[in-house]
Amino acid sequence: MKKIILTVFIVQSISVLCFSQEQVRDSSKNLSEVIVKAYEQNRQLKATSAAINYIDHVQLDRFNNTSILSAINNTPGVRMEERSPGSYRLNLRGSTLRSPFGVRNVKIYWDGIPFTDPGGNTYLNQLNNYNFNSLEVIKGPGGSLYGAGTGGVILIHSQPEKWQPGTQVGYTFGSYNLNIVNARVNAGTEDRNTTINYSHQNSDGYRDHTNMRRDVITWQSTIKSSEKQQLSASFLYGDLYYQTPGALNKTEFSANPKGARPAAGAFPSADGAKAAIYQKTFLGGITNDYSFSEEFENTTTLYGAFSQIKNPTFRNYERRMEPHFGGRTVFKWHHQFNTSVLQLVAGGEAQKGFFNTKTFKNNAGVPDSLLTDDDLNIWTYSVFGQIDLRLAHDWNITAGASINKSSITITRLSAPSFVPVNRKYNNEWAPRIALSKRIISNLWAYGSISKGFSPPTSQEILPSTSVISLGLNA
Repeated sequence: MKKIILTVFIVQSISVLCFSQEQVRDSSKNLSEVIVKAYEQNRQLKATSAAINYIDHVQLDRFNNTSILSAINNTPGVRMEERSPGSYRLNLRGSTLRSPFGVRNVKIYWDGIPFTDPGGNTYLNQLNNYNFNSLEVIKGPGGSLYGAGTGGVILIHSQPEKWQPGTQVGYTFGSYNLNIVNARVNAGTEDRNTTINYSHQNSDGYRDHTNMRRDVITWQSTIKSSEKQQLSASFLYGDLYYQTPGALNKTEFSANPKGARPAAGAFPSADGAKAAIYQKTFLGGITNDYSFSEEFENTTTLYGAFSQIKNPTFRNYERRMEPHFGGRTVFKWHHQFNTSVLQLVAGGEAQKGFFNTKTFKNNAGVPDSLLTDDDLNIWTYSVFGQIDLRLAHDWNITAGASINKSSITITRLSAPSFVPVNRKYNNEWAPRIALSKRIISNLWAYGSISKGFSPPTSQEILPSTSVISLGLNA
């Protein structure tokens, strides 16, 4: 398969240039330090006692802008797959053993807002390549601060550390009718600014029945009202459509590697079933950063989200409505004792979802007679705490833990005599302890022990087969 991609950018920025009477050109260039925010430590990456990979905008720009897949796969221990254009699967150290499709068992945050819903699912494919400026990939259980998920945590940062006004317009075209349009406007000042970004992407795909279209618009604003307080607002709307061609056996692949799944027995072909995903997501959140003093601060985020998914498949037609809301608050206190620094972190996170899932018979991509109609009431929360101690001679000790609770209630509206069923999962402790020491300049050694858990997602408890599987355990 050969593919040609050409990208054109038009950038306009505003900058201030300062000239002295005599300029001396310096051929040396200092590399900026990489500071990661994982585990609320805000430390240099090399000094963080955790398995973290940092993917910045330079790495993202090294590859084509159709998706972040190539940049992610350049990260050790991480594997991202795109079964068909727009359909992602993410694997952190084998975390997708239970996930035949989708992004599960990994907790993801977008600019501090929980992007993973209370049902445990993450619609990462809703984001365009231009919605990422950098990523922090925490490999292994991060439940001591981020709740459920043994695979790990991904912190998405859509904005650069240093904000600058300006505009950017880009256009990409390539093989298979690929078209990508992106426009970004940064307006305001460093203390009061607004960023609006619009991205459109479409392509026909290499295989038959792999058309894809995605439109994403984001609006983000920051107001620094004083030296103590900063308020940020983020809104995202995404509209995604992609066709699912299905799998081929060896004979079918040999006959036509570009073909979609043909009809087999009672099941129609991919084209006959009009197999596809229609996905729309709205996410809005507000974050308040407040410093009570030089040593004590709080960050609180409140958000609301709504996802609508329509999925005609070979077996049926599924339609899901998934409104949910939640919040996260983190208190941090730090104090220096001579040559030592102590930091205490405490907080909590809660999410509530009111999902509805309907399945119909699929009549060539149109919902036919109703099979099931289910309401899902989902509740999950975690309370966490962490101690960081930086000692003399570059010793660092971190100890943290969280306690987590989740429950789900399912009501089958299509069965009038159905008695609602409920499952409350046991409280799960997720501890973590880590130790690090600088051996020589730029060389650190660390070790960490952590325990995680992963409760079944709402789509595993209630898959499209309409069987309720409340017996599944974390």
